[in-house]
Amino acid sequence: MTAHFSSGLKTESNGGVNELHVELSNVTKIYEEPPEVITALHNISFQVNEGEFLCIVGPSGCGKSTLLRMIAGLDSPSSGEIRFRGSLVTSPHPKISMVFQAFALLPWRTVLQNVEFGLEVQGTSKARREAIARDLLEMVGLKESAKLFPKQLSGGMKQRVGIARALAIDPEVVLMDEAFSAIDEFTAESLREEVAEIHSKTKKTFLLVTHNLPEAIELADRILVLSTRPARIKSIVPVEIERPRSPTATEFVAIHRDIYSLLKEELESSIMRHRLSELKELQNLRDIEDR
Repeated sequence: MTAHFSSGLKTESNGGVNELHVELSNVTKIYEEPPEVITALHNISFQVNEGEFLCIVGPSGCGKSTLLRMIAGLDSPSSGEIRFRGSLVTSPHPKISMVFQAFALLPWRTVLQNVEFGLEVQGTSKARREAIARDLLEMVGLKESAKLFPKQLSGGMKQRVGIARALAIDPEVVLMDEAFSAIDEFTAESLREEVAEIHSKTKKTFLLVTHNLPEAIELADRILVLSTRPARIKSIVPVEIERPRSPTATEFVAIHRDIYSLLKEELESSIMRHRLSELKELQNLRDIEDR
């Protein structure tokens, strides 16, 4: 399933030369909901190399999923640019696919038909798309479930179908939005291992949004830490630990502690700003009463 591509864009990474795959430059996202104007993301700039596994973490509501949707071309930045292999992303791209938290399977289609869906939209022949879908179902351990419907599947099985569907169009970039949060931890751990193996085998570029720090450290080459809203990049943390990674290893624990401290700092700052805002509103009320 691995595809080979060429590009003139290159960047230095880990002592070698890797092709630059995704680039965000000064991306800001503003929602205008009168009378409010909400800035979700502010001046976000980073690059993702081909074959990299990047995880994105940050406080709840900071815009992590919004960021992923813009990279997918499902939403547009208010300002700034998102590029894939140097070309602007302005709409969904055939080489960028997404795995959703809520599975998003079509209930009237079988498992096999759900995996085939993207290929069907692209006009792939029936025989070809069925062969690709069956190969992927075998890869994710659902070979015997091809004729089942989503209502007959467990949460973990549904997410396996979602992963297979995302891979079916042979994307270069796979985006995963809280892909393991809607299933139990035992199943999630099994799926994480499968995703790590798929990443290793296919050499595709993965971006995962997660609130689970151990999950991010287990999977990522780098972890992008966002601040509270309006989200800015607080830090980008490299994870240079040999795989497979043990959560009890000293390096693992140290990275967890460092990122947790960054997020705790953001949370405390957010609480303080909220309290100051309340004090300001209280003072305004007092000023009105004194008039």
